Amino acid sequence: MDTGIVNHTASATGTPESAWRRRKDAWEHLGYILSEVVRHLGEKTDSGTLVNEARQLIGLIAAIEPYWATPGISYFNDMVKALESDDYSTALEKVYLVNKTFRSQTQYIEPENNGHEVEDEEKNSLKAESNERFAPVVEVLLVDNGRAEEIEGFKQEMLDQRRSTDKFNYNFVVVPSVEDALVALVINPTIQTCVLTPRFEINTKRKLSSALHGYIQRQTAGRFSSRKPMGLLIDLESTIARLRPEVAVYLVAGVALESLAREMTGRFQRIFSRNDGMDLHLSIINEILSRYETPFFTALQHYARRPAGVFHAMPISRAGSVQNSPWARDLVDFYGINLLLAETSATSGGLDSLLDPHGSIREAHELASRAFGSHLTYFVTNGTSTANKIVHQSILAPGDIVLVDRNCHKSHHYSLVLAGAHVKYLEAYPLQEHSMYGAVPLSEIKSTLLHLRREGMLHKVKMITLTNCTFDGIIYDPRRVMEECLAIKPDLVFLWDEAWFAFAGFHPIYRKRTGMSAARTLESSMGTAEYRRRYKQQVQRLPEPGTKDNPANDDAWLNTRLIPDPEKTRLRIYSTQSTHKTLTSLRQGSMIHVYDQDYVIRNSNSFREAYMTHTSTSPNYQILASLDIGRRQAELEGYALVQRQVDLALSVSKAIARHKLLRKYFSILDSRDLIPQEYRVSGNANPVRDGLASWDDAWETDEFVVDPSRLTLDISRTGVDGDTFKHTYLMDGHAIQVNKTSRTSVLLMTNIGTNRSAVSYLIEVLIKIATDLEHRRRLDGRSAEDLKASAALKVPLPNFSYFARAFDGGAQSGDMRRAYYLTYRDPATTFHLSDGIRERIAAGQEVVSAAFVTPYPPGFPVLVPGQVITTEILDYMDMLDTREIHGYHRDYGYQVFTSEAVAELEATDRRK
Repeated sequence: MDTGIVNHTASATGTPESAWRRRKDAWEHLGYILSEVVRHLGEKTDSGTLVNEARQLIGLIAAIEPYWATPGISYFNDMVKALESDDYSTALEKVYLVNKTFRSQTQYIEPENNGHEVEDEEKNSLKAESNERFAPVVEVLLVDNGRAEEIEGFKQEMLDQRRSTDKFNYNFVVVPSVEDALVALVINPTIQTCVLTPRFEINTKRKLSSALHGYIQRQTAGRFSSRKPMGLLIDLESTIARLRPEVAVYLVAGVALESLAREMTGRFQRIFSRNDGMDLHLSIINEILSRYETPFFTALQHYARRPAGVFHAMPISRAGSVQNSPWARDLVDFYGINLLLAETSATSGGLDSLLDPHGSIREAHELASRAFGSHLTYFVTNGTSTANKIVHQSILAPGDIVLVDRNCHKSHHYSLVLAGAHVKYLEAYPLQEHSMYGAVPLSEIKSTLLHLRREGMLHKVKMITLTNCTFDGIIYDPRRVMEECLAIKPDLVFLWDEAWFAFAGFHPIYRKRTGMSAARTLESSMGTAEYRRRYKQQVQRLPEPGTKDNPANDDAWLNTRLIPDPEKTRLRIYSTQSTHKTLTSLRQGSMIHVYDQDYVIRNSNSFREAYMTHTSTSPNYQILASLDIGRRQAELEGYALVQRQVDLALSVSKAIARHKLLRKYFSILDSRDLIPQEYRVSGNANPVRDGLASWDDAWETDEFVVDPSRLTLDISRTGVDGDTFKHTYLMDGHAIQVNKTSRTSVLLMTNIGTNRSAVSYLIEVLIKIATDLEHRRRLDGRSAEDLKASAALKVPLPNFSYFARAFDGGAQSGDMRRAYYLTYRDPATTFHLSDGIRERIAAGQEVVSAAFVTPYPPGFPVLVPGQVITTEILDYMDMLDTREIHGYHRDYGYQVFTSEAVAELEATDRRK
C-alpha cells in the first residue's frame, strides 16, 4: 500500500512501499551505513558516498518521523546534528538505540525509564540487555496547535504521572491539524489513544504523496465546514471513529466543560480540563487495560496455578496420568506442564460454562462483541462448520426457502439437510480459464427474489447465505447486497460466512466489507432524514411489482439501485468466522457474531437450543482461552498486523512480476482475471498497488473486489497441475504449506503471522522451481505456452442442473432432507460408474444423485441429494484428476436412486 509521505519516499525501484516497512528499513540501513563509516574512520578510503547515502535516508526518515513519538523529533534532530558535525560514532549510537525499538514487529518496546530522556550515564545499562526490564509502549496522538512551550509543559505533566506499577508506557505524537492527525492514524498503528484540544488547523503544511493525500481528502469530504470549534471537534471525532474505531478519543478543553459535556455526551471517552492530568493519565491507562483484559484466559491461568485435588473426570487433568509415567511422559515434555495443568472439567473456581455462561466466558463474549461490532458474540470450539449449523438451525424451519451460493462450504449444505429447509441455489459467475468460480452477482440474487415474488412464494423465503470472502478471495459489498435484498423482502435474514475474513474488521478499508460493519452503517443511515428523502423518491420512481402474468415491471426493480423501506425493514444479520484461520486462535476456534434487531423476541430461544444441540458439553478450554487472547491482540494491534499481511502479499506479487524467470512461468491473478469488467466500476486491475486512494475508491464502488492478501498463483505455464504443484513441488519438496488449488493455480495466503523471512523463502523456492522447469523445457523443447495449453481443462465448469420432481420444493428449490433420508430405505439406491449413468441418460432415464459428491479441489458439492445428473456434470468429473472426491466410490462410482424408489415417492405424492 502506498502510504508515502512525500514523493521522494518511494523505494529505490520507484515503487512506493508501506510506511511501516520503509521507516524500519531506513533506520536499519542508516545504522549499517554509519557502522561502515565508523569502521573505516582513519583509513584512506572515500566515505563520501556512504555519507551522502546516509543523508538521503535522513530525508526519508524526516518525512515520516513526525508521525511517531518514539524516538521523538528532538532525539532525531540530535542524531542529525551529530552526523552533520562528522561525529559518526555518536550518530551511530543513537541509531543503534532506535533500532532496538524495532524488536517487536508492531509495538515498540523500550526500557522502563519512565519516559525521560536517556542520559549518557544510562547508556551502558541499555547495552546490558539481560538486566533490562521491558514494558509495552503505545503512542498517544495529541492534536494541538497551541504554543510549543504549552504543549511541552502538558506532555511533561502527563509523563510525570507515570508510575513503575503501570502495565505499559505511552508517549505523545503531537500534530497541529486534522489532516496530520489522520495521516498519523493511518501510518502509525501504535497509536492507541487520541487526545483532542479545540486548537487545531484543518490542512497540513507538509507535502503528502498524492495517494495518501487523496485518501485523507476522501475521509474529510463533506466534513469540517463548520466555523464553530464544537462542530469541528464532532467532525474530527466521528472521522477518527470511522477510521480507527478501536482508538479511544478524549477531549481536553480550557473552558465551558459543563456545556461541552452536555452537548457531546457519548461522543468522547471523557472530557477533561487542562488541569486534570492525573485523571487523564489514569483514563488512558485503564481504557487500554480494558482492551487488554482476557477474562477467561486469566481465570484459566489462576486455576492452573492453584493447588487442587481432582476427583472428577479427566485423568490427564493436572498431568495426573502422565507426569510420572515412563510410557506417556513425553506428552508432558512436548506440550509442557501448563497445558495439562489447565486441562479440567471444572466450571467453577473462576471458570465458567460455555453452554450457560455467567462469569468469565460471558465477559469474554461481551469483549468480543465490542471488538467485532456485533450485538452479541458467541465462541464456538469445533469450527465454523458447527457455527454454520447453529445459525441455520436457529433460523430455519422445515419448508422454509433459503437462497444459497452453490459453491459455499459443505457445512451449509449439510446444515440445510438437518434443518429441512428447501434450497434455492444461486450460481456464481464462472472463471473457466482458471477452473474456478467467483461470487454470486447481485443481479442473480435480485432476479431470484423477484421470481419468487411473482410466483407468490416470497413469504416462504427466510434466509440468504453467502460466502464473504470466498476461498479465492472474492469479496462482496455486503451493504449493497443487504440494501437491495431488503428492498424486495424487508425481513430477510442474512448469514455471511466469513470463515476467511475474521481479520477484516480491524482495518479501515477491509472493515467496510464485513457483515457487522455493513449492518451498523445501514442501521445508522436508515435513521437519517436524507435516507428517508431518497426512499420517498424511489417509491415515486418505481412501478408496481411485477406479477406472474405481467413480469415486465420487475425489469425496473432489477435495474435500479434499490434501498429498503426504513419503516418496514428489520436488520437480521449473522456472521460466522473461523478465528483460527486468520486471527490468533488454536485450531477450530470460531465465533458467531449477531446483529439482529429481532433477536430477543424471535430467535434467542431457538438460537440457544441450536447452540446446545451442536456444542459439546466438554469444550476445549485451551481453544476458548486462545479466542480470548486473539480478541485482545486484534483490538490492540490488529490494524498493524493486517496492514503488514497486505504489504507482504504485495511484495510477493512485485517479486514475481519483476523477476524475468519467475514471470515466465508464474503470475499473480488480479481483478481483471478474477472479476469480470461489468462488476468493476473502478476499472482498476490492482487498486491496492496503486495506493490508498485507489484502494478505497475501488472498494467503495465495485460490486466485487479481491482480497489483496490472497494470491492466486497462475501455474498454467509450468505444465504442472495445481494438486501436483502443491504436494510434490511445494510441500514435499520445500515444506511450504499452501491451501487451495485449481487445475491451473495455487492459492497463497499471507496472514497476521507471516513474516518477511517466510516471504523471502517462498520467492527463493519459486526461483528454484522455475530454474528446474527452464532446464527441463530446454531438454524437451517445449515452450511455456505449450505447457500452458497442455494444462488447460477443456471441459467447462458445470452449473447446477435441477432437482428431480420428487424432491422439488417449489419455484425450483429442492428438499434435500427428503432425498437424504430416502437413502436410509433399502434398496432405494444403487451404484453406477460414469459409463453406466451415461447409458441410462442416453436411454432417456432421469438419474438422480443420492449423495453429496465433493471433489477437492474445488471443494464444493458438484452433486447434492435429489439433483439430476447430466452428461455435462459427468464430463467435468471424468476430467478431474484430484486426489479426493468425497461421496464418490472409486470402485463402484456414484450412489444414485433406483428408478423404483423415485417412482414410489412420486406415487405417494400423487395420492396425497
